[in-house]
Amino acid sequence: MKVSSPDHPIAIAPNPNRIRIVLGGVIVAETTRAMTLREGTFPPVHYVPREDAQLDLFDRTERQSHCPYKGDATYFTVTAGGLERRDAAWSYEAPFEGAKAIAGHLAFYPNKVDAIEELY
Repeated sequence: MKVSSPDHPIAIAPNPNRIRIVLGGVIVAETTRAMTLREGTFPPVHYVPREDAQLDLFDRTERQSHCPYKGDATYFTVTAGGLERRDAAWSYEAPFEGAKAIAGHLAFYPNKVDAIEELY
């Protein structure tokens, strides 16, 4: 396990705005309780609590990955509005200590959903 460092900073903070995820014209997740993760030079990623997602539209896939900073990720296919996007969402179910704030949350690939909206 690696930890945040000056060479690879990781910051996780509550997002005060409404985050909405849309696929096929359907809101698949919407929350005012998102956690926003900023990691190095990557774009920020919004993590939505599972309770704020339409979980009946999500099917876990066999895909898994490992991040030395956050832990093991599982993936989900999302189906809505007549569209199916394989591995469109991921989750760290038991993240490392430095990423505990995103446990039980879902994140989405911007190129696999119609929109990830941050409403101010």
